[in-house]
Amino acid sequence: MFAVFESGGKQHRVCEGEVVRLERLGSGVGERVEFDRVLMVARDDDVSVGTPYVDGVSVTGEVIAQGRGRKIRVIKFKRRKNYLRRAGHRQHYTDVRITGISD
Repeated sequence: MFAVFESGGKQHRVCEGEVVRLERLGSGVGERVEFDRVLMVARDDDVSVGTPYVDGVSVTGEVIAQGRGRKIRVIKFKRRKNYLRRAGHRQHYTDVRITGISD
């Protein structure tokens, strides 16, 4: 059994027990989270696709870590124009262990 849900503007395909890295959530470590924007649920040969969401289905999980990703370096450069800009970015993330997919 698996489900596809939406979080942080992205779609994630998950099964029970899986750990998924999401955009940062406001929940602390150890808290339970529930995702109700489920786009699709598949149980064996039975597949339910929402329009846009499947009614009455939710995905639950537990926050196991909060953190920041590796640094991405951004450089803007124009040759012979004495123009150089450097910047860095580290994206915040939340690791969630999926504990259940409820019907």
